[in-house]
Amino acid sequence: QVQLVESGGGSVKAGGSLRLSCTSSKSTYSGSCWGWFRQPPGKEREGVAGIDVIGGHTSYDDSVQGRFTISLDSARKTAYLQMNSLKPEDTAVYYCAADSLCRSLTAINPLAERVYDYWGRGTQVTVSS
Repeated sequence: QVQLVESGGGSVKAGGSLRLSCTSSKSTYSGSCWGWFRQPPGKEREGVAGIDVIGGHTSYDDSVQGRFTISLDSARKTAYLQMNSLKPEDTAVYYCAADSLCRSLTAINPLAERVYDYWGRGTQVTVSS
């Protein structure tokens, strides 16, 4: 199984920015379809952003639309989540995930957890007021 690893989390003030990155251990995995999820304290995990570079599509939860940007490097080995204008309600553990079969291309909900088969263990993002 492929294990993904997130990095770039931390604590920031409201209005600040962070960039998260995600790659597999030893950078052995490459793929065209990736996603980011988050779990706020006391809440269920939710989809944040997804990308497929085959069709050039991105998807975002309404709560982050216009503030967050998902991207993938040209080697398709590292996924990024650029987070701008952060709000306290963005505080959560953020997880990256890979959709090895690119099911998200045809999924009704491309940010559903069941679409993704490889996962990281999460990185904490804390946004203070």
